[in-house]
Amino acid sequence: MLTISVVGEADLGELAPMMRAYCEFYEVDPPDEDLAAMARALIAEPAEGLQLIARAADTTPLGFATIFWTWQTLYAARVGVLNDLYVVPASRGTGTGRALIEHGLRVCRERGAQRLVWETAPDNTTAQRLYDGIGAEKSTWLTCELAVR
Repeated sequence: MLTISVVGEADLGELAPMMRAYCEFYEVDPPDEDLAAMARALIAEPAEGLQLIARAADTTPLGFATIFWTWQTLYAARVGVLNDLYVVPASRGTGTGRALIEHGLRVCRERGAQRLVWETAPDNTTAQRLYDGIGAEKSTWLTCELAVR
């Protein structure tokens, strides 16, 4: 039995190692205090976004997802942006990632968002198999970014 809930203050101790592992996967190293501050900001401001945590029946944390709220002009609608999806290695391929996405879709519907959108690294073939398996459409958009200093 898998349960998924919105992250609260009591979850931060178990969320932190998964956030760190997610960052390590993408070879980035933000300070732990910044990751904690982000999680706390989302708890304090759910209109900005939220984090979901998946747990096994024995409450072992299995994964997390982060969804931010925004608008997208091309759809003329509110969207949820699935910025992070992480499943612990031992739980990959068991439906945890799919369950986090499905829960994210329910939350989007509840908040009036018309779409759930996300990105993944071109070489993250494991995640892409999941996305293909749930019928996600690949976008033709190229992501660009600039650092703000």
